[in-house]
Amino acid sequence: MSNKYKIRDNSKLYFVTFTVVKWVEIFNEDEFKNIIIESIKFCQKNKNLEVYGWCIMSNHMHMIIGSNGGNLIKIIGEMKSYTSRSIRKLLESTINDCFDRSTTQVFYNAGLKNGNNKDWQLWQQHNMPKEIYNVKMFNQKLNYIHQNPVKAGYVKNEEEYLYSSAADWHGKKGMIELSYIN
Repeated sequence: MSNKYKIRDNSKLYFVTFTVVKWVEIFNEDEFKNIIIESIKFCQKNKNLEVYGWCIMSNHMHMIIGSNGGNLIKIIGEMKSYTSRSIRKLLESTINDCFDRSTTQVFYNAGLKNGNNKDWQLWQQHNMPKEIYNVKMFNQKLNYIHQNPVKAGYVKNEEEYLYSSAADWHGKKGMIELSYIN
């Protein structure tokens, strides 16, 4: 992986992307997205995670994050591990019309091919962290995050999408408590 995609300083903000292996569209169902929300809230409360912007799409998610004394690499690893285990459990208990065995097989196969995993992999290994250097870059990444659901045709206006921080930035209450830059 390129040297430019590394978290080097836990006092900085980073734009990160978590992508599902093979771009499987697992997050079309709210119950799967809610696992992500639960994990983010836990990390905010217990791991010093600061979230400045976020959006969960059908097969990936974006966040602008920082930490208040926490280790971002460790926080991200724990979040991805927890969500992977929880989503696996939910998937295996709810094989239905939305997800059949071929969906779970993709994750089993990915896990078997990756020496870092035992037999399951939900997330691609990399997070592509990009350090936020200035307010202009912050605003560009935040706009990109919030426009994802609009460009995908989920909603007409970014603040209408429930699984995003756009509502917060438009003066409404969203699902996750945000931190703000000064």
